[in-house]
Amino acid sequence: MIPVLEIGGTHVTAALVDLHDGRVTSRTRKPLDSDGDAEDILATVRLCADGLLVSPGARWGVAVPGPFDYARGVALFRGVGKFEALYGMDVRAAFLDGLRQRPSDVVFLNDAHAFLTGEWFAGTVRGHRRAVGITLGTGVGSAFLTDGRICDSGPGIPPEGRMDLTEIDGRPLEDIVSRRAILARYGDPAADVQDIAGRARAGEARARCVLASVFTRLGVVLGPRMVDFGATALVVGGSMARSWDLVAPALSTGLVTGGWTPDDPRADADSLPSGAPECPTGGVPPGPGHASAADERRTRTVKPAGPAGDAALVGAARAAVA
Repeated sequence: MIPVLEIGGTHVTAALVDLHDGRVTSRTRKPLDSDGDAEDILATVRLCADGLLVSPGARWGVAVPGPFDYARGVALFRGVGKFEALYGMDVRAAFLDGLRQRPSDVVFLNDAHAFLTGEWFAGTVRGHRRAVGITLGTGVGSAFLTDGRICDSGPGIPPEGRMDLTEIDGRPLEDIVSRRAILARYGDPAADVQDIAGRARAGEARARCVLASVFTRLGVVLGPRMVDFGATALVVGGSMARSWDLVAPALSTGLVTGGWTPDDPRADADSLPSGAPECPTGGVPPGPGHASAADERRTRTVKPAGPAGDAALVGAARAAVA
């Protein structure tokens, strides 16, 4: 069993993962104030991790949003509205020295990369050769994957594989699509996104208009990249994906406007369109997510994350044993 952490803008989750079947056990989850001071943030993460029964000397996998120096384990959060207090901190050293069950090593990876890897390995996009993952929460995370391997360059892929570095009408994407953007546009300081979603379901026109506009515009900017990348699947995770009934129609409308039309679920289309670009060279890792000849035909599909929310945990475990 591989010990893992998923650190998000509003929560932290610790769990044990069995990579033989992607099973997640011993899950603990705690709220996390990403605007807090450094010691409070790290104390919450340590408390969550220390709840696991892990032998000393284990190698941990940690999924965390960027900007972050994943190789060195150093936080680079600045101007992104979360974890600012951790800027420049050696988070790896803090975990190596601070966890009750002292790890032998801690491996960090981008949370969106972990999410899409987990969904490909044992989740909703298993069998698709080329897939894109988007996480919607405090910001927009993204990942582009070919045959189980994350790509950070090539046709359709934004700089560093990060959709948050793209723009809409000359403005950063997260000025339009993010928790803070939705709250600012809605204009009620007492409401959070979950409240706005509830009001939209109840028929409030303003709430419905705000959410529809945000997710449609995301689809419009994402659609051309899906086409250029040759993707046959888009999976959406993060806290906003729990409002899939509100996200999916607007996002799909935007994707169609952007040129990537999801197929009818009963349709069948080539997994890799003729002439689609190959990812930069590299090995294809083994695992149950690897597409076989029988899996070559897939629809163009848009799906929410698996209901258990385990994908990023599974992805972090795979990174820990790589």
